[in-house]
Amino acid sequence: MNGPPPPAAGSRYAVKEIFLTLQGEGAQAGHAAVFCRFAGCNLWSGLERDRATATCRFCDTDFVGLDGTAGGRYDAESLARAIEREWRGGADDRLVVLTGGEPLLQVDPALIEALHARGFRIAIETNGTLPAPPGIDWICVSPKAGTTLAIQSGDELKLVYPQEDAPPSMFEALGFRDFRLQPMSGPDLQQNIQAAIAYCLAHPRWRLSVQTHKVVGIR
Repeated sequence: MNGPPPPAAGSRYAVKEIFLTLQGEGAQAGHAAVFCRFAGCNLWSGLERDRATATCRFCDTDFVGLDGTAGGRYDAESLARAIEREWRGGADDRLVVLTGGEPLLQVDPALIEALHARGFRIAIETNGTLPAPPGIDWICVSPKAGTTLAIQSGDELKLVYPQEDAPPSMFEALGFRDFRLQPMSGPDLQQNIQAAIAYCLAHPRWRLSVQTHKVVGIR
């Protein structure tokens, strides 16, 4: 397994970066949120030399190290405070998105409690291969071909499309409220967009997810 192990109680979280932005993808696109990106993943080391042999080979995110904005090692209280410092909105609409890498290598009840104590609604973006602790308010699973899902229900299933050996039909019986297809980025992006559009038109249960943050030029 790549990346840091899940922390024991009282240990420290390895965080790549913390920043305020607009959610760019999926059902909550356009919502202001503090993103907390954890370092490490269990499906790829994050190093280009390992991409060809990784389980997930198309990731477009840098989650290696602690050198991003506000990156570092935190305990639950100090991480919740760092996230709170980034928020500019009111007290009633606080949203934090825990992402990675794979955040469920590190997210635990202590952090969830500390964030809820500060009034944050907690969303998580996960590959779904690890169980989620209770108390997360919005669970978005992005399945990867060749993996087994430990999380089979939640708020949103966001499938990067197309993936060989991971057709959308494989996931339709799962207990998610919202099903999204997100065209795979890279040299075939335009082709993948058209393929995703065609699939959504033929299978209206699925909705198109576009990476709007890339379109408008924000993080």
